[in-house]
Amino acid sequence: MTRIIAGAARGRRLAVPRGEVTRPTSDRAREALFSTVDGLVPLHGAHVLDLYSGSGALGLEALSRGALHALLVEADRRVALT
Repeated sequence: MTRIIAGAARGRRLAVPRGEVTRPTSDRAREALFSTVDGLVPLHGAHVLDLYSGSGALGLEALSRGALHALLVEADRRVALT
């Protein structure tokens, strides 16, 4: 189980597909990523592309932090259907 770490959906838990198919990004890594991105470009109102999204944590985190739109793309059909 992973969670949204900031923004409007802070604390909301996300179901992670079982097995070794996905490896969710840790809270610490996501926080570092969004701190870096936020320092370079404003996230509010942005359009975000989350490739190989797995649990969707990165795209959903971006929406929670103010992104206007997020497109989540997953290559593994089994993961995309969960």
